[in-house]
Amino acid sequence: MALILVGAACSWLMTSDTGDATKSGSGSKSVAGTKAIDRALHVLSSFVATPEQGITEIAADADLSPSTVHRIVRALVQSGYLEQSAETDRYHLGHAAHVLGQSARESWGFDRALPILERIGGITGESVNMGIADGKDVVVMLRVESVQPLRFDQPAGSRISMHCSSMGKALLAFNNSPLPKLNYKKITPTSITSEADYEKELARTQERGYAIDDQESITGVSCVAAPILDADGVAVAAIAVQGPTVRMTPERIAAISEQVIAAANEIRDTLGLDKLNDVG
Repeated sequence: MALILVGAACSWLMTSDTGDATKSGSGSKSVAGTKAIDRALHVLSSFVATPEQGITEIAADADLSPSTVHRIVRALVQSGYLEQSAETDRYHLGHAAHVLGQSARESWGFDRALPILERIGGITGESVNMGIADGKDVVVMLRVESVQPLRFDQPAGSRISMHCSSMGKALLAFNNSPLPKLNYKKITPTSITSEADYEKELARTQERGYAIDDQESITGVSCVAAPILDADGVAVAAIAVQGPTVRMTPERIAAISEQVIAAANEIRDTLGLDKLNDVG
C-alpha cells in the first residue's frame, strides 16, 4: 500500500513539475527539490515488482547512475523506508514504509473489506484479490492467499494489464468513461487481442454481472471477478477469485460468481465509497 501511495505521489510530482514550467515560461526553474523527490519515489516504488534489490538493479530500473542511486538509498535507509540485509547486502522495504502502508489501509477503510475477502477465500478455498484501476493496469490492493498446495497468488502492489484481467474487465464494463487505448498483447493463446473482441467481452460482462479470465494472463490460471459499484453504478474497485484451471471449471466459476457478486455488494455497503472514489 505504501508503494501505491509512492507511485501516485511520483506521478503527481512529475505532472506538477511540468505544469509549473509551462505556466512560467521556458526560462523558469522547477520547484527546488522536486527532481530529487521524484527520483527517490521512483526508487522506492521499484520495490513493488522486486522486493529485494541491489544498487545495480535499482539503477538500471530507474535509469540513474549507481552513485546517484547509492545516495538516494542511503537517505531512504536512514529514514527507515529501506533496510539492508546483513547477509546479502541487498535492500528491502523498511519499517517506515510498512507503517505508512498500514496507515493508508486504515484511512481508506480497506481493512474493513479484508474479513469479507477472507470469508470468500475460506468458502472457495481459492485466492482472493481486491484491486483498483490505475491507468491501463489493475493494482492489487488486498489479497487473501489460498490454503491449497496448488494455488496462484498476487501480492498487494502487483499490477495486471486490464485486457487480460477479470478485475480489469469488471472495472471497465461498469464505467461511464470511454474505453482506454489498451495494449492488446497476446500473452497466452486465449488472450483477447483486439478492441472489437474486448468490447464484446465487456458487453457480456455487463450483462451477467461478473467477468472471467480464461487463462488470458497465465496459462493454467482462471479467475472470476465482480465490480464494487458506487451509487451511480460505476465500478470503483473489483474483487476476484483465482485458481488453477483444473479446479476453476466453467461450472464452478458460475457457482463462485454468485458468491463474488454478493461479497462485492457487501463491501460496497461496508466501505466508505467516497474514499474509494478518491483512489480510483
